[in-house]
Amino acid sequence: MAAAVAAAGGAGPAVLQVAGLYRGLCAVRSRALGLGLVSAAQLRVFPVRRSSGRPAGGADGSGVGDELEANPFYDRYRDKIQQLRRSDPAAFESRLEKRNEFRKQPVGHSKQGDFIKCVEQKTLGKQPVSRGFTKDKTLSSIFNIEMVKDKTAEEIKQIWQQYFAAKDTVYAVIPKEKFDLIWNRAQSCPTFLCALPRREGYEFFVGQWTGTELHFTALINIQTRGEAAASQLILYHYPELKEEKGIVLMTAEMDSTFLNVAEAQCMANQVQLFYATDRKETYGLVETFNFRPNEFKYMSVIAELEQSGLGAGLKCSQNQNKT
Repeated sequence: MAAAVAAAGGAGPAVLQVAGLYRGLCAVRSRALGLGLVSAAQLRVFPVRRSSGRPAGGADGSGVGDELEANPFYDRYRDKIQQLRRSDPAAFESRLEKRNEFRKQPVGHSKQGDFIKCVEQKTLGKQPVSRGFTKDKTLSSIFNIEMVKDKTAEEIKQIWQQYFAAKDTVYAVIPKEKFDLIWNRAQSCPTFLCALPRREGYEFFVGQWTGTELHFTALINIQTRGEAAASQLILYHYPELKEEKGIVLMTAEMDSTFLNVAEAQCMANQVQLFYATDRKETYGLVETFNFRPNEFKYMSVIAELEQSGLGAGLKCSQNQNKT
């Protein structure tokens, strides 16, 4: 895999963009980059190679290429990738052959119309769900609606927050006006990309609306598993009290082998950042992703996230854990 490092002199920004088989990672080490675009004059390319003495075709002799194994998130998906290779070798090889197409894309820009179309065709309404998720999770299964009918919106909010406060999950009470804005925009733009801060940089997750559920799975998971890529985070929105009380209740389930609560919260916050914003340029990224995918730039998502400050606390805690 090759890493393109851009430095704008002295104390300026330094950007690390991983341009290997999967474009699921890029690391921004400074916020002074504006929209995250770098000029060709600022790029330096360094080949990154594994040490010698490893079995041909991968460290474990599995036939998985060095470039795929070099992806910082490969270990998270090792078992699923190996399972795909064993169960459907043709599909596995087909995905590996797309490597050159991804590698030829300019830093910070992704010509990914075919990929987005594939996501819409293969994930809309039929996301596989990881073990531990609740099928058809209804509000009545966790909340007695009849008992709160005489409560005010503020009282219901307090009950909802107290119920989930001791649980390792994400939850929220969304005002009607904000949810209506999110919901209306989701009807025309049901798919988007979120950037999750990691110690290694940023990992991209694809969000797909299915009814009032919002399913997330890692971009590398979709690229390697296709339609078999299971949801790793599901946000459940319950509008049952929206008209009467003016609120929508939200909670979530996650695959704890891939995400913790803080990471899931960061992704949930990005739903409001991109879908409930009054800033035309921010929501414009969602529209571009859905309607003009060839113009979509991954780095713009990171720039918006950093400008909002949503991922700052998560990044800080990850760096502290590293040390």
